Amino acid sequence: MSQEDRTKFPEFEEIISEMTYVYRHDDRPWIIGYSGGKDSSLLVSLTIETVLRIPEYARRKKIFIVSSDTGIENPIVKRYMHVSSAKINEFSQKAKANIIADIVYPEVEHSFWTLVIGLGYPTPEPPGFRWCTERLKIFPMNKYTNNIIDRYGEAILLLGVRKAESASRSRTITSREIEGKLLVPHSDIPNAYVYNPLTEIKNERVWEYLLKDNGISNWGVDMKYLFSLYQGEVMGEEQSVVGQIDKDKIPVTGNSRFGCWCCTIVKEDKSLQNFIDHGSRELIPLRDFRNWLVGIRQDPQFRDNKRRNGKVYQKANGEYGFGPFKMSARQEILRRLLRLQRDTGFELISINELKKIDTLWDQEGDLTRRSLVNIYYEVFGERLPWDEYKEPLYDAEVIASLQKAAEDADIPFELITKLIVAIDENKYVAKSSKVQKEFDRLLNQDWLHYETVKAKLQDEN
Repeated sequence: MSQEDRTKFPEFEEIISEMTYVYRHDDRPWIIGYSGGKDSSLLVSLTIETVLRIPEYARRKKIFIVSSDTGIENPIVKRYMHVSSAKINEFSQKAKANIIADIVYPEVEHSFWTLVIGLGYPTPEPPGFRWCTERLKIFPMNKYTNNIIDRYGEAILLLGVRKAESASRSRTITSREIEGKLLVPHSDIPNAYVYNPLTEIKNERVWEYLLKDNGISNWGVDMKYLFSLYQGEVMGEEQSVVGQIDKDKIPVTGNSRFGCWCCTIVKEDKSLQNFIDHGSRELIPLRDFRNWLVGIRQDPQFRDNKRRNGKVYQKANGEYGFGPFKMSARQEILRRLLRLQRDTGFELISINELKKIDTLWDQEGDLTRRSLVNIYYEVFGERLPWDEYKEPLYDAEVIASLQKAAEDADIPFELITKLIVAIDENKYVAKSSKVQKEFDRLLNQDWLHYETVKAKLQDEN
């Protein structure tokens, strides 16, 4: 940072001095969560500035800059985040900064599409049904952090949170401060400490700092482009401070947050829509798919009337409560998602997720064992690598006969398929008791006996 900038940004000079003190105090590694947004970009910029002011021989501390790719990031933001992470590594290698930029991903069994398409999880909805954040972000980041702690004994987590961001966030930060201490023990992770160097920075000063030096960050990323990604419905305080920036002919205001492109928590995805309104027309099909996904959540044609554990419940009005997405619904979601991937060129679902979903569908009672690979071939006209190994448990004629026999005996065909799968999965198990337990579990599920039990209770009353 030039002498002129040091004079212009005295509060940042104070932060750099403080960060230098914390850096030199010990050898505990730093871990920085980097989303690519303005606050984490500011934190990374100040961290790099701190390191550059320390003599090369004294740069002993490891600094890990970690980004989280949930698998459903806005493709434009995802591309920016990956490019920026790569540039941090390039810079660190040249400058010998001892900084490593990594990207973490959710385990395939916890991915959004594995849970929604594979197991039929209902998509998240407000106010409290938000299963996604923990699985997609918190679990991977905690695993990464714990691995660092296992290796080094302790770690310091640097957070780019500011009191100026919101009243609720301000209260959260203040409640965790310990007077006179820079580091606060993490409330959930043993041997981890939290350092919040940016809490007092005002919003407008964030952009003023990031956009200095013609907007080129100290690791080589164009902050004007980042500003262009912050697009809002109305002109925000950022524009009043730095003026309108027209990056690649995209008019911007800088007043919104990034999010997952298929987020169903919000009624209307303003972030995605604002990208579209300001020139990113390639996101229109993603918006339309997202809106369709929200629309089918409460549609009885798409939802089962029992939960995954077989339990059934009724609402106060007598209607059955919803369970997971039906298998037919999951197949339709996959078909549309693959078409979307084909038509846009964005990678929206990975091969590993497809493989995991295929396995789950086999376990869910797909006797053909070819539903997923056939849908993929239908959309792309090419075979998945494991397609040739997917053989049905029974041919179509036998499956049709089983279905007819079940209908004639008034037995749910779903029960028959699950019993067949249970036998097939346990056919090499020596102890017959395991098969018997699985049979007992399936035969005693609520949904098979709910109406009978309810009728008896009504008779007793």
